[in-house]
Amino acid sequence: MQATIDQLQQMKLTGLLEAWREQQALPTYHDLSFDERLALIVEREYIRRQNQRLQRRLRQARLPVQATLDAVDFDVPRGLQKLQFLEFAQGHWLQENLCLVLMGPTGVGKSFLASVLANHLCKQGHTVRYIKTADLVLELKLSKADGSYPKLRKQLAAYDLLVLDEWLRDPLSLYEAREVLDILDERFRKASCLFATQMPVEQWHPQIQDPTLADAILDRIVHDAMKLSLRGESMRKLTSKLNKQQENNHEFKSGEEPQSGATQNSKPKAQKGKGNEGN
Repeated sequence: MQATIDQLQQMKLTGLLEAWREQQALPTYHDLSFDERLALIVEREYIRRQNQRLQRRLRQARLPVQATLDAVDFDVPRGLQKLQFLEFAQGHWLQENLCLVLMGPTGVGKSFLASVLANHLCKQGHTVRYIKTADLVLELKLSKADGSYPKLRKQLAAYDLLVLDEWLRDPLSLYEAREVLDILDERFRKASCLFATQMPVEQWHPQIQDPTLADAILDRIVHDAMKLSLRGESMRKLTSKLNKQQENNHEFKSGEEPQSGATQNSKPKAQKGKGNEGN
């Protein structure tokens, strides 16, 4: 039997091996048929491999925050409709190679919501790359210097979803616009992009130095793109207000006067988790 164990280890079937050892150790499995036990063993290996692939996709995505759908606050008045957002999370637009433009003022939650969508789509099996537009331009420039440009271009074309955060926050020079256009052109109607931006679509054109390149870039985005426009106060500002309100309520209920020298434990603090909006 040791030879079989060695073979399983060499083939890196660790989930299968762990499940077999578990069945050998626990009498509860002994009453099962061979087919039932085999099915459980194979299922363990399958789940292990699926989890490995998911973790690989999440690392590849380079999301700024690992946030899930249940962390989204749909009660905040900012123009975010729950049914519409959940529909985006299903990823049907990726199958049609469409783009999504997420617009709104600073702090309203664009990057967070883009991360939520990207995280959920990774879990559905899609490949994603999340990058700020300025970082993309820099990465392309550096890749030309070290000879990895063709490889990077191939990678950027292959992702099911390319998320460009802070889209057109800074104006694009002639050189930068050419580089961005090349990336968008390779993905046009072949794969999806998500643009998170402070700039309304009608203000995009002046942000691109060359008018001809601006026309070409916008032509590949705006006509078929779905749009989600957000509004309202900064989520960080709203969270700060809520925290202060909770602190005041706590002081009122406890019958204590606010003290400037209060210790950290004397007031409740908002829990800061990597999946919370506004943090």
